[in-house]
Amino acid sequence: MTQDTLVAGLDEVGRGPLVGSVVAAAVILGPDHGIEGLTDSKKLSEKRRQLLDQQIRERALCWSLAEASADEIDRINILQASMLAMQRAFDGLTTRPTRALVDGNRCPDVPVPCEAIVKGDATVAAISAASIIAKVYRDQQMLTLDRAHPEYGFAAHKGYPTAAHRDALARLGPLPEHRRSFAPVRRALAVAES
Repeated sequence: MTQDTLVAGLDEVGRGPLVGSVVAAAVILGPDHGIEGLTDSKKLSEKRRQLLDQQIRERALCWSLAEASADEIDRINILQASMLAMQRAFDGLTTRPTRALVDGNRCPDVPVPCEAIVKGDATVAAISAASIIAKVYRDQQMLTLDRAHPEYGFAAHKGYPTAAHRDALARLGPLPEHRRSFAPVRRALAVAES
């Protein structure tokens, strides 16, 4: 295996939601992964994402998922928490890659050469794979939270600040899992405390 086959793709999901962790994944696909249709997870149907998630977990040379909690997001901000989650995902790889490719315009602090690629989740297979397994994992977290608190509608909006989510926040107040540093949550807290 040549050195260049050990490229880790990194991506995160969940920067925009008002609730829950930001989740990152690191994936080393290897040259003969045979996974068809890898692209930006947001462009895929839920059913297609789940199928690809299974294939990635079975066929990748190595993969890792990690997260930064809502508390960490509130403490260090969403950008830093995203970088931290990607760093943790990279550190969780059992095979050490020789370089890393990241979706976006900045790299987390990793111990190998790293390149940030804008829209990399749509153009680089390993980054696409990372975006898919991270999104499937985070969506599962939202379904679990929905079972515990169905009145918030997490199964539908996955924690994003939709009108329905903002309305539930205003009516019911924030949960411990809500990100207190995000404006709609801060406003709901201020109302609840007044």
